[in-house]
Amino acid sequence: MPACTVPDMPKIPDQTGRRIVVTGSNSGTGRETATRLAEAGASVVIAVRTTAKGDEAAEAIRRRSPDADVEVRELDLADLASVRRFADGILADDRPLDVLVNNAGVMAPPKRFETVDGFELQFGTNFLGPFALTNLLLPALLRSPAPRVATMSSLAALFGRIRFDDLQWTRRYSPWLAYGQSKLADLLLALHLHTLSIEHDWDLVSTAAHPGYTRTNLQSAGRSLGRAKPVSSKQRAWPFTQDVEQGSEPLLFAAVGRSAVGGAYYGPSGPGQMTGPATTVSIPGPARRADLARSLWAVAEDLTGTGLPD
Repeated sequence: MPACTVPDMPKIPDQTGRRIVVTGSNSGTGRETATRLAEAGASVVIAVRTTAKGDEAAEAIRRRSPDADVEVRELDLADLASVRRFADGILADDRPLDVLVNNAGVMAPPKRFETVDGFELQFGTNFLGPFALTNLLLPALLRSPAPRVATMSSLAALFGRIRFDDLQWTRRYSPWLAYGQSKLADLLLALHLHTLSIEHDWDLVSTAAHPGYTRTNLQSAGRSLGRAKPVSSKQRAWPFTQDVEQGSEPLLFAAVGRSAVGGAYYGPSGPGQMTGPATTVSIPGPARRADLARSLWAVAEDLTGTGLPD
């Protein structure tokens, strides 16, 4: 797909009457995405592991936009029981879900941690949790006249490899290679969901995005896990980094851009896709393999106990 700077960012199309779930929306790109969608009139569900942090984010959004329609719900993507409870709550509301934004993630913990269900933390949180959430919310999404799922990947997908022989990194754990695998898996999720949408004749649009090098606490939070002294969250504003306002634009376009298309990947347009206005970007080679995406989807169904709705 040829690259072209997207025309309708940073202005967000009117979202009045639409319901949108944004995971990991208490900080960083998730918070910025939730804020701008709420300002555009969407009913936004702030889906976060720690509801107190979600409440703080919701209050900040309301201070900027007193009429904003935001609510906070608990969601821990590292716990499949929590994912099911959250999805059950959304389905119990008995209303369509227009957009799911799979944004939350963890980056490069220095040693191997596991989720509640025994998965390597990054693979479980960044991929298996969002995978299960997407499947479980499909009934609500398919009730929308124009549903969309936008999934956050990363430049790290470029060096990612799906290690079917050791998906959980029980041997020779590498923080960054495990992160790369999880973000390649996210991209494969988005692309295979697009394929499934075509095969099942759904109106659902599945897109993916990456933020380039955007200054958020993602770079420090994961790397601080297990350390006596947390990694500093301060980051220099050097030429190849950008602030969260611009860094959120690819995800916002993937989520609600008028001309966003299924199966496309959006990221910054500057050198090395590190910074710059949102644009379509090339899909890394491994993510173009339909057989790899289908195989990973089948494995994820088994690991999470979730699948497509009947």
